[in-house]
Amino acid sequence: MKIKLPLFFLLGLVGCNGAWAANPAMADSPVLVIFVAPENFTDVKDEYMGTDRGREAVLAELKQHIMKRAVRYLEAGQRLEVTVTDVDLAGGFEPWHRLNLHNIRIVKDLYPPRVTLQFRLLDGDGSVLNEGTRQLQDLGYLASMAWPLSDPLRYDKEMLNAWLRREFKHS
Repeated sequence: MKIKLPLFFLLGLVGCNGAWAANPAMADSPVLVIFVAPENFTDVKDEYMGTDRGREAVLAELKQHIMKRAVRYLEAGQRLEVTVTDVDLAGGFEPWHRLNLHNIRIVKDLYPPRVTLQFRLLDGDGSVLNEGTRQLQDLGYLASMAWPLSDPLRYDKEMLNAWLRREFKHS
């Protein structure tokens, strides 16, 4: 039996450093989240001079969040494949501030969260129920009630939650 995998799935395995295969809980999930070329994303830094380790930690948290939330919208047997091609986190670093503030992400209207992604919602037999490309952004993110306040990714996660509610509410 020959298994056909979509190209974006194969690309994602390269981009996720084997994390999918290394985590059996993720392999059992009906939600697949792949980041394509995350080193080229607009902004997934954990500090002004972001590190690979920081980027991986941020993306791992976003991946886990999408997987956990998306399951709520799937019916039995359905699968969701999400391919993220760009992330620009809410807020930004302003290195021109005093030295002790250059690693603090400043949140203001100028820096809204943005995510570009492709998705496919599949039925149990593999037929495509819904698919598309979305460019998410939340220009009014500072007016949202994103919780918990201690979560540095709360605005980004709330934007993803809103997309899931809109996109899959009636799927």
